[in-house]
Amino acid sequence: MKKWWSAAAVLVSLLLMSLGMTVCAAESTILKGITIEGVDVSGMTKDEAMNALTAYEAKLGEETLTLKIGDQTLDAPLSSFGVTYSNEDVVTSALQVGRTGNVVKRYKEQKDLQHNGLNYTLSRTANEEMVQVYVQDTCTKYDQEAKNASLTRENGEFTFVPGEEGREINVDSSVRAIVDYLENDWTDGENFLELPVQVTKPEGSAEDLAYVKDLLGSFTTSFSTSSADRSKNVNSGAKHVNGTVLYPGETFSMYETVAPFTAENGYAMAGSYLNGEVVDSMGGGICQVSTTLYNAVLRAELEVVERSPHSMTVHYVELSEDAAIAGTYKDFKFKNSTEYPIYIEGYTTSDKKITFNIYGKETRDSNRSISFESVLVNEVKPNTILRDDAGQGLGYKSVSAGKTGYVAELYKIVKVNGVQTDRIKINKSTYKGSDRVVTYGTAGDPTLSENLRAAIAAQDEALADANVAAANAAAAAAAPAQ
Repeated sequence: MKKWWSAAAVLVSLLLMSLGMTVCAAESTILKGITIEGVDVSGMTKDEAMNALTAYEAKLGEETLTLKIGDQTLDAPLSSFGVTYSNEDVVTSALQVGRTGNVVKRYKEQKDLQHNGLNYTLSRTANEEMVQVYVQDTCTKYDQEAKNASLTRENGEFTFVPGEEGREINVDSSVRAIVDYLENDWTDGENFLELPVQVTKPEGSAEDLAYVKDLLGSFTTSFSTSSADRSKNVNSGAKHVNGTVLYPGETFSMYETVAPFTAENGYAMAGSYLNGEVVDSMGGGICQVSTTLYNAVLRAELEVVERSPHSMTVHYVELSEDAAIAGTYKDFKFKNSTEYPIYIEGYTTSDKKITFNIYGKETRDSNRSISFESVLVNEVKPNTILRDDAGQGLGYKSVSAGKTGYVAELYKIVKVNGVQTDRIKINKSTYKGSDRVVTYGTAGDPTLSENLRAAIAAQDEALADANVAAANAAAAAAAPAQ
């Protein structure tokens, strides 16, 4: 019995010596067989392990999470989500394996490491605000609007075109899904997450569009005097509008339909109005497109939502029959105020005419007719402004013709069985005039120049002309005889 106890004591002593030597040999390093997120930290000090994990986290930031949005996929870098890790506690725990507790516990942990190893996982946290920004700025670009059922028209016949479903990402649910996946489900392999989307149904059916067969309103204007570039713009505008289908209650925006005004979108530089002057701009002439459509809309008796006159008169329609568009501050908008879909047909012809036809379901009485009357309310003749030009000699005179300003109103005349039953004011339009400017040269004889400048200062054109005549006479008298 005594010998047995002695042997046991020797074994325990050897075990303690073994453990003691292990601890003493590397008391501040991690034992062999320990990994953290698959990173081997065996034999590392705490600082070394922390550095290894920092490098691992930096490399992990280059990894991507594949997001599925409908039938599209997007590889999103983890760096976009502000993922951070809590690793100090893990490293501390790794250092303590096989080193804390009683001798039996330490021995068992060391043997387990030899046979099975031990892997720690990190606590991962995603920055929800960064995830929100990424989803809002990047993922929503994959949204697709539903394409409503529509029509095409060829050779006087309509053909039905089925609609297509759209999709819209659910931002809040997607943010929660991404955060949850990053914090709980991330793996060292491929990472794939399908984001929640809402399917949007297209509007319209073959039955709905079968009602589109009656001509509700039509109008034509001529651009026969237009340059090649202005004609190109009118042609392009008509093509952009052609084929538009509006369902009941929908609003049409001319600007949104024909913009942007770029060469790629079919436009060229041509004359347009700007601050009462004619200047070249990209898409010049597009207002004739909106004006022609405006008049077709009036004849279809649809609700006009927004319409502005030009700053000056145009030649292709009567006063108050125009509809200008300019940037985003002047637009022509109207609403399909009927109970049925409408179709807009727009085209140009070889003899330089543009036409818009609006089709739908005719519900107006057949014995009722409408016409339109432009009424001149006021006419403002241009003022004459005299100016001097010291760079031109006496006798020089240049005249820039002014333009008359107008105020006009447009009325709709309603007749039933040929008898007028109503007269409705549609709009009131003001068109700016421009001054008539007369410029005189004032360089030359001081006395004559002074007299001419006095006439210009008094804005007396007759006196200024008399001074010019005197200057011309003096110049003729001073000229050597031939």
